[in-house]
Amino acid sequence: MDRQTRRVLRNRDAARYLGGVTVSAFGDAAMSLAAGIWVKELTGSNGLAALVTFCYWLPGFAGPAIGTLADRVRRRPLLVAVHLLLATVLLLPLAVRSADEVWLLFLVLTLVGTGAVLSDAAEVAVVTAVVPDELRGDLNGLARTAVESAKLLAPLAGAGLFTTLGGHAVALLDAATFLLAAVAFALLRIRETTPPPRRRSWRHEVRTGVRYLRRHRLLRGMTLAGAAAMTAASLSSTALFALLDGLRQPAAFAGVLTAVQGLGSVVGGLGAGALLRRMPERTFAALGVAVFALGLLARATPWTPVVCGGSLLIGLGLPLPLIAALTAVQRETPGELTARVAATAHTVMFAPTGLGLLLGTGLVASLDYRVQVLLAAAVALAAAAGLVRGGRTSDERTSDGAREAKGGARTDHDRTGHRREDTSGTDEDEEETC
Repeated sequence: MDRQTRRVLRNRDAARYLGGVTVSAFGDAAMSLAAGIWVKELTGSNGLAALVTFCYWLPGFAGPAIGTLADRVRRRPLLVAVHLLLATVLLLPLAVRSADEVWLLFLVLTLVGTGAVLSDAAEVAVVTAVVPDELRGDLNGLARTAVESAKLLAPLAGAGLFTTLGGHAVALLDAATFLLAAVAFALLRIRETTPPPRRRSWRHEVRTGVRYLRRHRLLRGMTLAGAAAMTAASLSSTALFALLDGLRQPAAFAGVLTAVQGLGSVVGGLGAGALLRRMPERTFAALGVAVFALGLLARATPWTPVVCGGSLLIGLGLPLPLIAALTAVQRETPGELTARVAATAHTVMFAPTGLGLLLGTGLVASLDYRVQVLLAAAVALAAAAGLVRGGRTSDERTSDGAREAKGGARTDHDRTGHRREDTSGTDEDEEETC
């Protein structure tokens, strides 16, 4: 941990922000696992148990539309309100007593997933007000470390609490984490201006965010690389138990590999800021994807120590393209578009995870697990090569749209990084009103 990272940790607002992000992620992870166990116990259905977890991820497909709300209001009050509302929503599972009430769990997980998408978008925008540009990589890295650590500990805590005290106790724990997150965000001392009244329709604003990301060469390339890495990760993860069979290790050894991978994620997040100050985001992301690919290749070997080392490399490399993409969004996107562009980037990067899981589930039943792992590694290496090639053919710091922003182009309500014709859409869009 270098001097600049310690500087971030000494910043009170940054510490409060990290506290809010951590407890919120802990509650989300604990409840998403416990809800699946709860549905399984009440209904005996594996399909319904999987479906309730899918409900948490479903709102992510509407990320661009949900994230637009965070550009219409001040972000700190929004974060406080969202977490207070979710704390209230988490009281609904207290009414679940039998299979007749499991629909409440589906509703709650969908609402929690929607809140997570909205708060993720607002958090990316809030970072720009919490720390200066040169420290955003550090704060994003620390936030990723906190989230990954929470994801490691929360499922164990949630499952243990469910086993000993039942689902109601897990719901109350999750409600408490949302209350703590609301307090942490309420204590932020940042300056935000009230966004101007919107004269465009919601659809037009959503399209403006999507268009900005699509036409910005750097952001588009890094977001697609993050999507490829997440797809490769999900494709590889479905081969985990087949890999353990190949190593002649018990299923419980998956916990060891997960812990080693989590350790790599912590190390990667702590070092992200220092590396981002020494290299462009595109190079940083390419390095992370390449390290991740090497970890996948190590998992294709028949030696347990090498596989453990590969898990460490996977944890070390996988967060880096995600951190780089969000840091680039914060730097390259005009403030009034940040939340919706960040939400769109999240959707592009994480939505393909489901496709990778479905494909991997089919492959692991018919092919040797090493074929699947090598396929995932090939996807990751192709993404790294694309980042390197893109860095050679375009200027790292800007796209055509970003250059126009410096020249004074306007959007419907303020400045953006594109010419007016790039963000206006059709004539019908320009005539729409909210």
